[in-house]
Amino acid sequence: MEYDLGMEIKKLLKVLPALLLLSALLSCSKEIGWGVLLWTIEEPAIPSGTVLPVYMRSNIEEQWIAGIPGENPGGQQKLVEIPLSHLELFRTRGAALRQASANAEYAITYAEVLQDGLPIRDKPENGARRVYRLKEGEVIKILEKAEGVEAVGASGAPLEGGWFVVLTESGSTGYCFSNRLRFFEHTRGPLVVFKPEISGDDPDLDFILSRPWYPESYGAMLSSGSLDTEALAKHWGFIPGADTGKAKITLPDLAIDFPYRKISRAGERAWIFEGSPLLLTFQGEPGAENARLTVQYDDETGLTHSAVFVNLPFSVDMIISREMSRRQTLYQELFVRGPSYYSPNYGALTLSSDRRFSWDEMGNLPPGMFPPSALGSGIIDMGIYLPADLVNRYTGALSMKLDAVNGEGPFLTFLYTLDNQGLKLEYVPRENLNGPAVVRRDSSALVIYFSAE
Repeated sequence: MEYDLGMEIKKLLKVLPALLLLSALLSCSKEIGWGVLLWTIEEPAIPSGTVLPVYMRSNIEEQWIAGIPGENPGGQQKLVEIPLSHLELFRTRGAALRQASANAEYAITYAEVLQDGLPIRDKPENGARRVYRLKEGEVIKILEKAEGVEAVGASGAPLEGGWFVVLTESGSTGYCFSNRLRFFEHTRGPLVVFKPEISGDDPDLDFILSRPWYPESYGAMLSSGSLDTEALAKHWGFIPGADTGKAKITLPDLAIDFPYRKISRAGERAWIFEGSPLLLTFQGEPGAENARLTVQYDDETGLTHSAVFVNLPFSVDMIISREMSRRQTLYQELFVRGPSYYSPNYGALTLSSDRRFSWDEMGNLPPGMFPPSALGSGIIDMGIYLPADLVNRYTGALSMKLDAVNGEGPFLTFLYTLDNQGLKLEYVPRENLNGPAVVRRDSSALVIYFSAE
């Protein structure tokens, strides 16, 4: 780019009087307040959480003019410009110090966003209005922990984590749930996410690092079509952490991080994560259904552990969404054919559009099936699966989760057949279930016939 030196000098002469006037005003004026710095300043290095004297607010430049702590030789205060959203102003130094003390736990805490499109909301609850959409790899400031409504995943199961008040570098603020954030602390220098060194040109390793890896059980569920959405919603698996230098294994009985510096080849399709006990071995072809990733590590006692992970053809969230849609379709068939069904011996079974049911003479069921604390109402779960030998004999299977006097009661599982005349339920004892799947019929099962009203 070419510069017109004469034009630049003219511009400087125009702004120089204003700069000199500003310096003179600030050298002899008192501060307009005191601010708590919310976002680390790189140069000069000032960590977030620092209390600074504030001398001016520029709405045109959208900046505060603040003093640099410890930088006042000869009584002349050195100044720094701070974006308006990166500092919280108070009238007195005492008020600013009290606020800094209240926020001390998260004063230097930032977070890396692990999911593209993660929302910041105007209230700490899932359904609140989205005020900002974060990008994967974006860094945000954690301001404080917030009390909010429990967040749930696509399956309806609670998510691990909590709500936090956050600030983006561009100045957007709101509430963000932490299950897709990686927290870290920062006090000085450029605010960038550490990236480990990855040696050599290696297509297999590139594939491994660019994909999420899930437990073998996830792949088995997908192959069988018998999905435990609560387990899927936990997002158990292996995260290589190529952007953070921190690999992570999360399984039902394990959650452990492995900080590392470098990934190096350790043999044919094997790699070590230097600085950690991790060893990766890859089998199969990238993108193929038989692709497997074996992760080995030694614990503190020297005992070697290993776990096998797979790459799924769809995202877990998409798998859950499709499964929930399938279940809703099955329930809708029951609802449309009814929604009320009647049995001479067991009374009326009435369904509602939100999968709730009421069964007015449910107490006529055998005592072992219907305990005294249970109520004749609850919610229907369509996430029960049939074995191959029963698929052609029944429409499907369902579970009735009963309400109870003291909260949530037991659940009853039934095979069901739906036709134009009504609904047939066949009871399945708990011992005939394996997770969400029916493994066999009961030889002397209770069978109830309902006619559609």
